[in-house]
Amino acid sequence: MSSASDAGMSEAFRAHVEGGVTTLCRCWALTRTDGVQYGFTDHDRTLDFDGIAFKAETGLSAQALQQASGLAVDNTEAIGALSDVGLSAAEIEAGRFDGAELRAWLVNWADVSVRWMQFRGTLGEIRRAGGAFSVDLRGLTEALNQPLGRISQKACTAVLGDGACRFDLEAPGYAEARAVALVEGARLFRWDDLAGFEAGWFTRGRLVVLSGAAAGLWGLIKTDTSDAKGREIALWEPLRAAIMPGDLLRLEAGCDKRMETCRLKFNNLANFQGFPDIPGEDWVVAVPKSSKPNTGGSLR
Repeated sequence: MSSASDAGMSEAFRAHVEGGVTTLCRCWALTRTDGVQYGFTDHDRTLDFDGIAFKAETGLSAQALQQASGLAVDNTEAIGALSDVGLSAAEIEAGRFDGAELRAWLVNWADVSVRWMQFRGTLGEIRRAGGAFSVDLRGLTEALNQPLGRISQKACTAVLGDGACRFDLEAPGYAEARAVALVEGARLFRWDDLAGFEAGWFTRGRLVVLSGAAAGLWGLIKTDTSDAKGREIALWEPLRAAIMPGDLLRLEAGCDKRMETCRLKFNNLANFQGFPDIPGEDWVVAVPKSSKPNTGGSLR
């Protein structure tokens, strides 16, 4: 074990490891973004600690863990079998485990209070093959790979309703709860009418599933059109779970990130996060022209 890995090791755990004869196993706690929690162990009986039951014989195991000091990204891989009592294929396909948090311990199964957290991070790419799966695990340093800071661009950089935008999507006229009337391929949704909302109102908005097998999933709205057949909402990508007529949806108004939309549609110009007056590339390359007087005015 490296010195970087030993840093969080308790004296009790160190003494157990250095004693020569050990009773160690691995335990994993998996917490999805919706709060659902799972516990797994490679021991032959279920273990309990931190309010989690770590179930035995669930088919989850891990490859060798690679950890390093500094800012290098820790990584490992978990493999397992799909089962109804553990991780199901349907939930993985629906994306319910994308970005889930995973904590891994080495545990003294004879005394579970003697343990060492070996890894903490999130799930990466999940790959399926037959009745099994494998998933890359990303350490906490993975977050340092994400760009930070504001970007100077004409369009708004905020997400409608977030802390920078501050718009209240619960305001009347900006969201609609509606049961599914007709659905095709978990991507196209049709109703006879969406009274009170003009065509295009939900374009670039969000569709959230509130009930049914896909409850909690959401998708971005590509188009919102109206014709003689009624109103159609199309997503950029199909939802990854079954949608049935009668399931309840929430439609949220769309925003195209323009200053005019922020002012006229949402009356939220004070929180606009773009730079609408920033010069374009044509201004940067503009040069004086002999055909026009050089009076110090505009070069256009």
